[in-house]
Amino acid sequence: MSDPDGDERLDSAEAGAPQPEETAEDTPEQTLRTRHAARTRSAASRAAAICHYIEQHSSDEKHEGGAAEREISWKSAHAARVAAQAVAVLSESSPAPAADSRCARNASASAAQAAQVGQLHDGSSELSVVAYRAALKASQAAAEAAGAEGLGENETLNARADTAEANAIAAAEKAGWMLPGQDVPQMSTGMRSPDLMSMMHL
Repeated sequence: MSDPDGDERLDSAEAGAPQPEETAEDTPEQTLRTRHAARTRSAASRAAAICHYIEQHSSDEKHEGGAAEREISWKSAHAARVAAQAVAVLSESSPAPAADSRCARNASASAAQAAQVGQLHDGSSELSVVAYRAALKASQAAAEAAGAEGLGENETLNARADTAEANAIAAAEKAGWMLPGQDVPQMSTGMRSPDLMSMMHL
C-alpha cells in the first residue's frame, strides 16, 4: 500500500500523461505545444473524472450530507469546468510555449482543487490523501515548468511536470477516482469572458 505521506514514487509514472508522437515537420514550438497540450488534457481528465466520481457516489447512503454534500459537488464541478476552459483556450491559440505551459499549469491547479474535494468526499481515506498529495505535486511541477525559469521551454522542468502528472493519474486510479482508459464525460466550459481569461493569465 502507498505511503500515506505520498512520498513513495508510484510505479506507473510512464503510464499516465499521454505523450503524442512527434513528426519530422514539427517546429520546436509545435513540439512543445504537443507536450503541454497532452498534460493539459490529462489534468482536465483527472478533474472531470473526480467530478464524475463524486456525482456517482453522492447519492450513497454514507454520503447523504445535505448542504455539505451539495457544496462538495459544486466545488468539484467548478474545478472541472476551469480545467476544461484551459483545454479550450489551448485549442483556440497558436503554439507559444509560455502560454501553452500556463494552460497546463491552470488545468493542473484545477485538478489539484478537484482532488482536495475528492479527499474531503472520501473522508480523507489513506488512498485519497495520497491521491491529493500527488495532484498537489503535479500542480507545483506544472507551475515550475510555466514559471519565469522555464517559460514552458525548460526540458528538465517539463520532464518533472510530465512525471508528476503521470504519478497523479496513477494515484487517482488507485483511489478509485478514475479507471485506466476511462472515457470521462466532457465537462462544459461554461461562459468564458475576456475578464475571466485575463484573470487566469490565459
